[in-house]
Amino acid sequence: MEDWLIWVLAGLAALGAEMLLPGAYLLWIGAAAIGAGLILAWLSTPFWATCLVFLVLLAGGVTFSLKRRRPKPTQRVNTADAGLAGRIGVLLAPDGSGLRVRIGDSDWSARLPRDVATPPEIGARVLVEAVDGTILIIRPD
Repeated sequence: MEDWLIWVLAGLAALGAEMLLPGAYLLWIGAAAIGAGLILAWLSTPFWATCLVFLVLLAGGVTFSLKRRRPKPTQRVNTADAGLAGRIGVLLAPDGSGLRVRIGDSDWSARLPRDVATPPEIGARVLVEAVDGTILIIRPD
């Protein structure tokens, strides 16, 4: 079997395995192996030169994919700048852990600010003043 054919078959095997495995780990290895095999078939280079071509193609593919990768959007769920502060919610019946507030379709743990002693009635509208970790600080609206 020709050396260039071994490189191409190894690259095709890596691309086939890439289709079965999640991620893009074998994509550039397979593409670089195919490229090295085709260059070996065309130029008949020694083994060390073929390996060097493989490494250059692999580095180029990985660099290309890293530059084209889009950053993942960050999710800020329980921060004041995530849009919870200033929203109106409805006070739910307290559970064993304390007050609960419904905002939209989500239920949140809540507490009153230090200057409010008595909680409003169940079903009353409340204003979210701030967020303390995962607990909303609410005030009667």
